[in-house]
Amino acid sequence: MMRLRLTDQGWTGDPEEVIDCLIVGGGPAGLMTAIYLSRFLRSCVVYDAAAGRAASIPRSHNLPGFPGGISGVAFLARLQAQLREYGGTIQRGEIDAIVASGDHFSASCELNVLYARTVVLATGVVNRRPEMPDAMHDIGVARGLLRYCPICDGYEARRMNVAVLGGSGHGAEEAEFLRAYGAKVTLLAEHSLDLGPTELAKLDQQGIDVAPSPVEQLRLGDCVEVRLANGLELQFDTLYPALGSSPRTRLASLLGAQLSESGCVLTNAHQQTSVKGLYAVGDAVEGLDQISVAAGQAAIAATAIHNMLRDRDSGLSSAIAGLYPARSVPPT
Repeated sequence: MMRLRLTDQGWTGDPEEVIDCLIVGGGPAGLMTAIYLSRFLRSCVVYDAAAGRAASIPRSHNLPGFPGGISGVAFLARLQAQLREYGGTIQRGEIDAIVASGDHFSASCELNVLYARTVVLATGVVNRRPEMPDAMHDIGVARGLLRYCPICDGYEARRMNVAVLGGSGHGAEEAEFLRAYGAKVTLLAEHSLDLGPTELAKLDQQGIDVAPSPVEQLRLGDCVEVRLANGLELQFDTLYPALGSSPRTRLASLLGAQLSESGCVLTNAHQQTSVKGLYAVGDAVEGLDQISVAAGQAAIAATAIHNMLRDRDSGLSSAIAGLYPARSVPPT
């Protein structure tokens, strides 16, 4: 099997030449998949649109091996350096479309076309953000005023004055989760409160306050400043938007892969989707959105791909050997 060569002019080589795997997404899930495949001596390319969530993590304290924590940018840089040690390739760009053609896939990125025997989607999700300017939002995340993952950093929010923005059952569950850390928690409704008497009573029993009016304005300064529609002004140490997220599954849908009711990609135990040769890992997959989970899925997918391609190639070799049997050599 020959590989396409990437030059300054784009991909060169015969259109029938393919790499072993195209990985769409340069976050932890995609990079870990590429590291495993590269160590399996498989040819692979990571396409990174630089739109993932990991880069915005100020400091993660629950990644194994980093007792002092590590920023998302630094963690990604380590993964990228590790991949390059094994000859892995990372390309900046967004894959526009992927088409399944027999035993391979063709993918387009701007004017380039790449052919791959398998594809791994590590496309992640997009957080639904509160209404505020992008610059203010990003500064708030960097300073820890806005947090999106109670599982990741609920420990750091213990004993803080915390707001949870989300007037649905999801917001209530997140408020209850954070209350267990001893934080003072207030549930805020972005537009309207969609909770029944039983749910409100449960929050009250746990000592969780519920704002009497929807949020009218959010401001970030030394703390999170909130003005409600009734004019009441509140201040918090940090705010967790519990507004949900949207999986990036456009390419999966384009290829006909099955999705869950929540819109995530469905996979089997080997991370393969309902489309042969198409795999998915990370937050775009139905499951717990954690880097450690993504790393495990990456290892599973890469190993499954390696074994599948090895079996396919050995089967092809056997078939060719059957067509051209070895000549018998008469004894001398």
